[in-house]
Amino acid sequence: MTLLGHIPVIGPAYRGRVTSTEWHRRAILAAMAGLAAAPACAIDFGARSDTDPFGLGVASGDPSDDGFVLWTRLVGPGATALAAAPVPVRFEIAADPAFRTIVRKGSITAHPEHAHSVHVELAGLTPGRPYWYRFHALGATSAVGRTATVPRTADRLRLAVTSCQHWEQARFGAYRDIVAQAPDLILQLGDYIYEQSYPGQPVVRAFGAPDPIDLAGYRRRHALYKTDPDLQAAHRACPWLVTWDDHELLNDYAGLANRDGVPPVLFAKRRAAAYQAYFEHMPIRPSLWRRRPSPRLFRAVDWADLASLSVLDTRQYRSVPPCAEPNVARNVRLEGCAAARAPAATILGRDQEGWLSRRLAGERRPWTLIGQQVFFAPLFLDGERRATFSDQWDGYAASRDRLLADLAGPNVQSPVVLSGDVHSFWVSDVRDRAGRPVASEIVTSALAAASPPAGRFGDARANNPHIRFSDVEQAGYALLDIGRRALTADLRIVEDRRRADSRVRSIARFGMAQGSKRLEAV
Repeated sequence: MTLLGHIPVIGPAYRGRVTSTEWHRRAILAAMAGLAAAPACAIDFGARSDTDPFGLGVASGDPSDDGFVLWTRLVGPGATALAAAPVPVRFEIAADPAFRTIVRKGSITAHPEHAHSVHVELAGLTPGRPYWYRFHALGATSAVGRTATVPRTADRLRLAVTSCQHWEQARFGAYRDIVAQAPDLILQLGDYIYEQSYPGQPVVRAFGAPDPIDLAGYRRRHALYKTDPDLQAAHRACPWLVTWDDHELLNDYAGLANRDGVPPVLFAKRRAAAYQAYFEHMPIRPSLWRRRPSPRLFRAVDWADLASLSVLDTRQYRSVPPCAEPNVARNVRLEGCAAARAPAATILGRDQEGWLSRRLAGERRPWTLIGQQVFFAPLFLDGERRATFSDQWDGYAASRDRLLADLAGPNVQSPVVLSGDVHSFWVSDVRDRAGRPVASEIVTSALAAASPPAGRFGDARANNPHIRFSDVEQAGYALLDIGRRALTADLRIVEDRRRADSRVRSIARFGMAQGSKRLEAV
C-alpha cells in the first residue's frame, strides 16, 4: 500500500514540511505563478455549491507549537471523483480572517491516486495564535478555515470529545453546539463513518449506496459524510485530532480477524483500502503515513506545559479477542474466560504499548489525558463479576494492568482516560487489582447515533461500584475545561437527534482537582 502522497510542494523540487527558512524565496515563485493575483475571498461560513470543487470543505489538525496540517479534497459535481489527472492547488495562510496579512502561501498537487486530496504539513509558525487558511483550484476558492498553533505555556485547554456518528440514524446538530462552545481542539475517538445500516433503526437520511468493501466504496462513504454542513462547520472552526475505531472498516474487527470470516489475505486488502480512504479524508500529518509496514495513527499532541494528550489505536494491533472462534473478531459476552487475562493478549501491540509507557514515565505536565476508543474500566454485566464484553479492555486485562502500572508511576499526577464506542455516557473510577484509585475515565456517548439496546449493560451501577455515572439513552459529547488547578467535564446531550437544530444541554458535570485521580459530581 502506497500512502506517500500529499507532501507539501512549493516549486517542483521541494518535498517536505513547509518551513520559514524555505518560505521567502519560494513565495516569490508562487506569486509569479499567479497566486498573488488571485481575487480576495469573502469569508464564507455557509454551504458550498453542488458544483464547487471544494464541496467537501476544509479542515486542519494535529497542531503543534509551530504548525499543523491543512486538508481538503477536490471533487466533481455531486461530490463525485474528478477525472484521472493531477490538479494544482494553491493555499494561503493568514494572520487575520480577511487575509490582509498572508504569512504563508504555496502550491501542492492533488493526485488522482489519492482521490485528489491535499495535506499541507506546516512548521515554523508562531506558537499560541490563530491562523486562517483557504485553497484555490480549478478557478474556485474554498471556504475559509480557522486553526491555531499550540502555545508554549498555557493556563487553559478547552477540549470537545466526540465519538460515533451514524449518517442514517441522526443529524449532526451537536456540532453546532460544539462550534458555539469555541473549543481549542476537537478530539474524535472513532466511528467517524459507519460502514453499514442497521435494520429496525429509524432512518433520518439514507446512505444511498451499498456497504463499502473496496477503496471506491470507502471513498464514497467518507465523501458523503463530508457533505454535512454542520460537520464542515466544525472542521472549519478549529483544529481536530482524530483516530479510528472499527466502523471505519468493519464492526468489531481486531487486526486481521473479522466477524465475516474473510481470510486474512483478503481482509488485509480491504483494511488497506479503508485506511487509505480514511487518510484521504482526514487532517492527519502525512509523515505518520510514511511509516512501514503500516500507517501509524497513535501519536501525541501535548498542550504546552498544561496537559499531555496521547491518542491511541486499539484496532490495528490488537490480538484476536479471547474465547472466540479462531481468527474471528466479534464482541461477545465473556463469562469466566481465562484467556482474557493471558499476558500475551494485547489491545495496543508491543510498539504502541512501549511508546505509551515511555511517555508516561517521562510525564512532566500536571494533567495526563489518554484518548482511545473502547471502555477502559471494568464493566461487569452480572453480580458475580464474571461476565464482560470481549471487544473492550476487559477482553485484554493484562494490557490494562500494564497500562495501570504506568499510570500509577511517580510522574503521573492526574490521569484521565477519554473513551467512546458504546453510544452512552459513563464516568468511572479506574482502580488497580488492589482497589487503589489510579485514574478516572470519561466515556462520551455517540454524537449522532442510536442508543444501545435496552438491558445491554444489565444493572451496571449495582454490579460496578466504581462507576460514578451512566446514561444509556442520550446522544451527545463531552466538553472538558482544563486549568492549572482543576478540570471540569460537561456531558452535553442532544434533545432530538433527528433535528439538526435540536437544543443541546448539559446532563451532568464533573470536576477533578489537580493532583487528584477522581472525578466528583459538581
